[in-house]
Amino acid sequence: MKSGAWRQPRAILWVTAGVATLGFLIALEITAHHYGLPGPMATQAKEVILPPKPGPLYGGLALMMVVLTWRQRFIAIGAAIGIDIVLALVRWAAGVEVPEDRLFGNGAMWVMLGCAVIALTRRTGNERALLLKGVGLGLLLVTGRKTGDTWLLITSKAHPTVLDPYVATADHALGNPSWLVGRALDAAGPIPTQIVAVVYAQLAVAAVVVALYQLRKVAAERRFPGHHLVRTFLVIGLVGPAFYMIFPVVGPVFAYGPGASGTGGPEWALINLWPHTLPSISPPHPMPYDGITPRNCMPSLHTAWAVAIFIHSRKGPRLLRYGGTFWLVATLTATLGFGYHYGVDLIAGVVFALTIEAALRSFDRGWNRSAVQMVAYGTTVFAALLVCYRYLPMEMATHPWVSGPLLLLAMASVIHVYIRTTRLWEPATAPAPRPEPQPEPV
Repeated sequence: MKSGAWRQPRAILWVTAGVATLGFLIALEITAHHYGLPGPMATQAKEVILPPKPGPLYGGLALMMVVLTWRQRFIAIGAAIGIDIVLALVRWAAGVEVPEDRLFGNGAMWVMLGCAVIALTRRTGNERALLLKGVGLGLLLVTGRKTGDTWLLITSKAHPTVLDPYVATADHALGNPSWLVGRALDAAGPIPTQIVAVVYAQLAVAAVVVALYQLRKVAAERRFPGHHLVRTFLVIGLVGPAFYMIFPVVGPVFAYGPGASGTGGPEWALINLWPHTLPSISPPHPMPYDGITPRNCMPSLHTAWAVAIFIHSRKGPRLLRYGGTFWLVATLTATLGFGYHYGVDLIAGVVFALTIEAALRSFDRGWNRSAVQMVAYGTTVFAALLVCYRYLPMEMATHPWVSGPLLLLAMASVIHVYIRTTRLWEPATAPAPRPEPQPEPV
């Protein structure tokens, strides 16, 4: 690296982002301990040895391996599986009971940490930087999951009341789609329900598949592409939960139904209506809820992630494009049909995802007037949506023929501006070179 490289704006920005991320993790660790909860860094450190919670450990390893040669990949995956088998046998011999979903994962973490040590001790120059970037990419995926889990626990402790009545009232503008899709999913039978449940639970798997396609040439080209799905995925997961603290909502299945996943339930619900009886239109007020259920609805990050997967799968082969479309449709169906989100959550999630994606694209390809306008417009629309949900829900519910189309129009306008702006960002196709004149034969 040249001596003045760190003075370049891009390098300074990356250093600032790294310091800010570290500060955020430390602050999150302190806040978690304040509420008597395990922090993300402490949890991750323990799981180097202890049986890991279900999570994308092998997904992180797969992302890290994009910087390795095929021979190195086989060695890495073999070492990870071998370490997991040895640890499983040791725990079995010691009589330690481990749930089936926690049998594997330590090996992937050990291999990633080992590659970091190799990069620092056995590599130099660009090779060291590339390997460290790969390790960082894999560890960021794992740490992002831990950070998100901690955020969700903090939202449940920090907000004893939730704003579901406001969102449910505003949702009348869209015809209460969660109730509609919930009844449709009940009528569809167990097979469609199981399919969308798997899609909803395994969203990270689809993200890893798309990311691996985008990063498939890293080992050969010895560099990462400027913009890829993992960046968008992580930033959505990092920024999104901040709005859970501003707008705490648990979702219709909890606030108006029987609850799910063993938390919440009828004893906390305002009234048990979901999905068969629509809630009445009445002036909303904050309602108390338990200290366990995450306030993770506004905006819908599952929708935001699915939109990001859809966008980044557009330049892949046909199968990947079809997969991205299917994952988006199935995720939207699950978020509504299982009562995890209101319809207005999804609109906010789409606007949020496109704004984040536009900001990251402009960071890579350069800010111009269109990029600034897109990010500013998306931010303004997103803020306006939250303000309307909080302070104008009765007006939205009593005038659905006006407010409903306006909500859809606001989302469509952001989609239109995003598509128009990204087309402007795309480099123009260079004209084909003219053939050189050939000398006439003598």
